[in-house]
Amino acid sequence: MHQQQLIECVPNFSEGRDLSIIKQITDAIETVEGVKLLDVDPGKATNRTVVTFVGEPGPVVEAAFRAIKKASELIDMSKHQGEHPRMGATDVCPLVPVSGISMEECAEWARKLGARVGEELGIPVYLYEAAASKPEWKNLATVRAGEYEALPEKLVKPEWKPDFGPAKFNAKAGATAIGARDFLVAYNVNLNTTSVRRANSVAFDVREKGRVKRLGNPITGEIVKDANGEPVREPGACKGVKAIGWYIPEYGLAQVSMNITNISVTPVHEAFEACCRSAESRGMRVTGSEVVGLVPLKVLLDAGRYFLKKQNWSTGASEEELIHIAVKSMGLDELGPFDPKKKIIEYQLRDESSQPLVGMTLRAFANETAKNSPTPGGGSIAAYVGALGASLGTMVANLSAGKRGWDDRIEEFSAWAEKGQQLKDALLNLVDEDTQAFNRIMEAFRLPKETAEEKAARTQAIQAATQYATEVPLRTMELTVEVFELAEAMVEQGNPNSVTDGAVGALCAHAALHGAWMNVRINATSLKDEKVKNELLGKAEAIGRKADEHLARIKAKTDQRLG
Repeated sequence: MHQQQLIECVPNFSEGRDLSIIKQITDAIETVEGVKLLDVDPGKATNRTVVTFVGEPGPVVEAAFRAIKKASELIDMSKHQGEHPRMGATDVCPLVPVSGISMEECAEWARKLGARVGEELGIPVYLYEAAASKPEWKNLATVRAGEYEALPEKLVKPEWKPDFGPAKFNAKAGATAIGARDFLVAYNVNLNTTSVRRANSVAFDVREKGRVKRLGNPITGEIVKDANGEPVREPGACKGVKAIGWYIPEYGLAQVSMNITNISVTPVHEAFEACCRSAESRGMRVTGSEVVGLVPLKVLLDAGRYFLKKQNWSTGASEEELIHIAVKSMGLDELGPFDPKKKIIEYQLRDESSQPLVGMTLRAFANETAKNSPTPGGGSIAAYVGALGASLGTMVANLSAGKRGWDDRIEEFSAWAEKGQQLKDALLNLVDEDTQAFNRIMEAFRLPKETAEEKAARTQAIQAATQYATEVPLRTMELTVEVFELAEAMVEQGNPNSVTDGAVGALCAHAALHGAWMNVRINATSLKDEKVKNELLGKAEAIGRKADEHLARIKAKTDQRLG
């Protein structure tokens, strides 16, 4: 199934004191449907507010444009004073990939936003970081050099011609830097010490820029300098990490406070491990850690897999278990409860009401199915039975990975278990989607049909909904046919004590696939487009025949292993 594309936007506005102005800007963001405002952080001394919101690329870029427009109307840069470097009413506006989208795609959206801001609002726009049009503009500090006050002089120079908008000083709005960058995680690691100096020693070991090199004594020794007279630095263990030590009276302990600026280069769990190694080498111990703000789901899933692999255990765990392992391994709940619903970006956006069936108990789901209503029907049940087939195959893979004496095969079975978890989750999503597809047909039939236009629109809506209701069970077929590959591998190569579990998984997949096939056929009969109808039926036929061959092989192999 296609993964939802999510991006985060973190615009910085040059106003941190007048809360009514900030509220008008965030209200403009919230007028866009599909965007969720996550955080508003005003600073009086900096006279700057950092806003964080998230959603799919289109809505996020629209919300960013509206916010930049509102800021340009309300903030007068000619009167602005603040401690933080700045050059515009909207100073910077980075787009950050969260899930399902590449950095280059994010950069392309940044260019679209920049073009619109430049053309429609007349604000000079400079692209930076991953969206930069020239290497030297990748660094925000270079783009913002001289700040707002330098803009009149800079804008007349050819080398400072903005990427978008006029090369003309906008006294009220200034200029804006728009870009694409990696997700920044604010992350603190707790130490069993109250000493800031000792916490700093760990921070210097870990952070990318490390520490100044000295002769002899590492604290008081003479600083080593290069040919230009600049201090030579000994780099730390983690690239893309900024870190410092501090003491938190509230907790009664010192922390290594980090900004991880590139989680692709240094994942959170690697920064944690680097702190553990440094602390241990200095006679200290890491007791836990905390995430400040929110993180993408991937951060915790990757950490969970890392720690399971470190234990020489199968990484084919459920999403919930991977998160639990990550939280416990890094002590993310030491200073307070770690609630995934509040700390994980994707969970903040998850609409649990869109999956009412999957959230039920087994008994409630069976009772709901037994009611005198057409949903959930055969399509939803087929998807659920397919998910059970995938779960059984995954169970055998995990049992095989953990089998005594099979340590050399852990990676092999872990890979199968991970695939099984993905199939299970995708099929569970289809349980509710199949019911929603049927409801969409019913909604189309309830459309008005008084005029010729209404009749035509109704017919078109019915056909679109019917095609969708045919494609959903076809997706169930496409996923369940992959369950056979898992089941066959487990029957043939898995733990011999669990052969029948793998075989029952295959039987579930077969029932699910044939049930979904029936739904494809019955829904396709109502399609008027013969080309589309025949294409969908042809795909289903080919998958169905392949499934029958799979099952026959699996049955034969099961009989063989059972003797």
